[in-house]
Amino acid sequence: MKSKLVFKDYNPQENLLFPPNLSELIEEKHPVRVISAIIDGLDISNLIKTYKPGGTSSYHPKLLLKVLVYGYLCNIYSSRKMEQALKENIHFMWLSGMSRPDHNTINRFRSERLKGELKSIFTQIVLLLEKEGLVSLETTFVDGTKIEANANRYTFVWGRAIKKNKERIATQLEELWSYAESIAKEELQDTEPIDFKKVDAQKVSQTIEQLNEVLKDKKASSKVRQKLNYAKKNWPSNLEKYQKQEAILDQRNSYSKTDTDASFMRMKDDHMRNGQLKAAYNLQVSTNNRYILHYSTHPNPTDTKTLKPHLQDFEQCYGRTPKEIVADAGYGSEENYNLLQSKKIKPYIKYNYFRKDQKSGKVTTSNSNPKLAKIREKAFKLLNTKKGIKLRKQRCHDVEPVFAELKHNKNFKRFMLRGKNKVEIEIGLLAIAYNLKKMAKTT
Repeated sequence: MKSKLVFKDYNPQENLLFPPNLSELIEEKHPVRVISAIIDGLDISNLIKTYKPGGTSSYHPKLLLKVLVYGYLCNIYSSRKMEQALKENIHFMWLSGMSRPDHNTINRFRSERLKGELKSIFTQIVLLLEKEGLVSLETTFVDGTKIEANANRYTFVWGRAIKKNKERIATQLEELWSYAESIAKEELQDTEPIDFKKVDAQKVSQTIEQLNEVLKDKKASSKVRQKLNYAKKNWPSNLEKYQKQEAILDQRNSYSKTDTDASFMRMKDDHMRNGQLKAAYNLQVSTNNRYILHYSTHPNPTDTKTLKPHLQDFEQCYGRTPKEIVADAGYGSEENYNLLQSKKIKPYIKYNYFRKDQKSGKVTTSNSNPKLAKIREKAFKLLNTKKGIKLRKQRCHDVEPVFAELKHNKNFKRFMLRGKNKVEIEIGLLAIAYNLKKMAKTT
């Protein structure tokens, strides 16, 4: 006897008498529940103060914060895609209580409301992790990575180019002055000597006016007169432009015109082994037990000068400094060692010649800088203690997997927002999502 073919009931047109509770459709240990519970317990009074009474009602900031954090956890970084998920994804629908804020509301909240407030929210979560015994703020592993800015890679300003252009203007102005002296020495005899090495827009304008006046009745070369006309039209405005650009540079070597906070950095080789120069930010992260304890973004491509501001920001957030810092040779400068010594922090930080010294068993001396030699000796001894060896081995297993998760698993290789403040909001949301996802796995 042949068995009868049976299918389960399926009638998509049949309506339910009572709609299902979305909570029943979500697993008890799903990360979305952890995000909701943790954010519900946060103090966001400062964030609420950014709202003004009157007008139409606003979506609750905890609702929007939950949507953003869960979006970053799911590798959804676009506000438009979050808006779509609020209509289609039961986890987003449950988080929002079936509310449907549009992409403009989500984006305004992210880029405007969270500015200056997200770091304190992130700090509260880390302190909660410490209370639960999941992390320690006493030992931190520090490292950096470069993330591409949301900027046009061809709209750049270089400090060297500005310097060259200013020098060229000064040289050509001096040549014009010398030419004027050769045919009108008597008229320029009583003028004050000009320092052509330091030129500004006002000085250049005055000098050109003076040269035009002197050469007015003289048989000057037509090329010289053309040069003076060009200089009068362009040089003062160019120098004003260079002055503004130098103010934006602020001791940097470059910046992007489409995101002036971003600097051009040599990124790691792509699959074709081409090292590319792109507008980017240097992201610094402190970790412990593979949780992110602190983050900061910097415009300088090397890690050496980032430790001081990163540590200052850490101290400002937590009201204390770690007792031990573990980092690679990129941080091993004399300034950094002295900084950590002044704050009584043990520096488990390699210096440039550490590998060489490990092989030879001798610390590399520095005849020109005996203080640096003593610092190296202390660092060498500390790094070769039992704890030093343990922490050195632990560093690559603690901080580097965090970058692998953020850049490869979460595919976060380029910022969506522009400007340092907004970029830090993106990193903050990413760090909160990363920590809560990891927390959900361990609880």
